[in-house]
Amino acid sequence: MNLGEQSKRYEYGETAVPMAAGLYLVATPIGAAQDISLRALDALRRADVIAAEDTRRAQKLMSIHGVPRAGRPIIPYHDHSGDNARTGLLKLIGDGRAVVCVSDAGTPLIADPGWKLAREAIDKDLPVVALPGASALLAALCVSGLPTDRFLFGGFPPPKQAARRSEFAELAALRATLVFYESPRRLAACLADMAQTLGTNRPAAVCRELTKLYEETRRGQLDELAAHYEEAGAPKGEIVILVGPALKTEVVEADVDAALTEALKTLRIKDAAKEVATDLGLPRRDVYQRALALIEADG
Repeated sequence: MNLGEQSKRYEYGETAVPMAAGLYLVATPIGAAQDISLRALDALRRADVIAAEDTRRAQKLMSIHGVPRAGRPIIPYHDHSGDNARTGLLKLIGDGRAVVCVSDAGTPLIADPGWKLAREAIDKDLPVVALPGASALLAALCVSGLPTDRFLFGGFPPPKQAARRSEFAELAALRATLVFYESPRRLAACLADMAQTLGTNRPAAVCRELTKLYEETRRGQLDELAAHYEEAGAPKGEIVILVGPALKTEVVEADVDAALTEALKTLRIKDAAKEVATDLGLPRRDVYQRALALIEADG
């Protein structure tokens, strides 16, 4: 039996109303199973097809909340799913089916599979509907104690140190809270790189196992957090790192010149400008231009 034949509509009681055709992006709990909306459970009950990052976890969640599978297909859709999987799901929607997409935990597309599927559905003028709910990103932001009015989500930083530091350096002067996901085994190294490129005294927080039994949030300066996890070793669980906005300080030209003069004694102009810009929380381009002016003035 092919997927199209399997995906006929199922009703759950005499008053059940079939869902309109479309792609439904459904948020699921990040830890506590109770953290799911009534609307999400309704979608799981009424969908024709469920596309899941992990089919076993999706079935377990449905079982916990008494959502019957009723013979409907629950098919894998994850980072390694190819074009054929997306084409099949889009055809089902085009044929009038309601397809629910769920990730392992949290909101689909947010550092999780689903973006290509949603993008192609939009390109084909198919309905795309978000059913909001749990998100580690937002939960961590709320408990971090850091400003929430402006923030940037950076996903997972690059695994290699050079690329990681380069990415952080580009964000050093941003007046917004920075949010990243990270693996426990890279946490200490990542925090050390953040302290090096963003500034040792930047306020930060590390959230672990949000909404779960051993939930923990550790707050402090970047250098303090880096030292703690270097000594304590890799923690268990899922990690969110948050770094406060660039410190707003009045920097006079004399301070920039003094810092550049010292840095240029041992560094190339590009590296000196990068170091000073990071330390003083200034745009790298402006500092680089000032360094050129100093060198030209010295003749």
